[in-house]
Formats: sequence, structure tokens, C-alpha cells
Amino acid sequence: MKKALAAAIAAAVLSGGSLAGCSVSTPAPAESTGSTTSTSSPGSVTNSGTPAASTGGGSSASAAGGTKAACELFNKLVADYAAVSPTDPQGYEDVYSKAQDAKDTVSGDLRGLFASLSLLAIDHSSAAESGGKPAKESEDAVRDAVFANAGTCTAEGVTLRL
Repeated sequence: MKKALAAAIAAAVLSGGSLAGCSVSTPAPAESTGSTTSTSSPGSVTNSGTPAASTGGGSSASAAGGTKAACELFNKLVADYAAVSPTDPQGYEDVYSKAQDAKDTVSGDLRGLFASLSLLAIDHSSAAESGGKPAKESEDAVRDAVFANAGTCTAEGVTLRL
């Protein structure tokens, strides 16, 4: 079952399902078409302390406070992944679960970081049972996501690790 799940995730990611979102960054047009004067009014300055309360632009809310935390969390999960014994499928599944949970808390390009790491972890979990390694495509997906998000995380003072 794990192999089937890994294959399904790999197919979705490699066909552009999850990772296509991390290579393209577009602002939410709904925010600028609505009442722009109220969005840029002093009321939005008052809400700047709580970026999650802003409903118009997930990427601007993420950039205001969550981007640095997301980049740091990614580095922590990469370290957790690296610390797993090569023959411990449960350890990789734990990293997979954490990456999946993290993916659901971010938006835009940052989702690709966690989607690719979860793919790598579940792929490695499946391979660990037989003493193998994850597919090169899984490793490449993480590398590509890191490169796609390096500028964003570096701007927040965080250097992404592989």
C-alpha cells in the first residue's frame, strides 16, 4: 500500500500537480479589484499585526509573518529527514506526516517545499523496507523546490538546506 501511495504522489507531483504551483507566483487579483481604498486604509495598518486576519491575499499574509517560520520549519524537517535511519520506514513516515501538515499551513510557492519533502519522505519510507533509496525524481523535486524558494527564504534571512 505504501508503494501505491508513493507512486500516486510521485505521479501527481511529477505531472505538475503540486509542484507546478511552486514555480509560478501570481498575486491574487481579487484583492485589487475589490474596494482598494478600504484595503489600503488605516484599517489595514491596524490589522498588519495579525496578517492571518487578511482574507484577500494569502501570499501577502504569508510574507508578512509566516514565510520566515515556514522556511525555518522546512529546514527543521530536512534535518529530521536526514536523521532518520536508512532502514526505518516509520521515521520517514513521521517526516511525511509533518511535511503534509506544514503544507496545509502555507500558500503559494512555499507549498511546493513541503509537498516535495513529503513526496521524498514517503518514497524513502517505501524504499527503506527493502534497504533501497528513494527515486532520483523525488530527490530532484526537493532540489527544484528549494531553488524555486531560495530567494523568498533568503529575503527573510533563512538559507534553505538540502
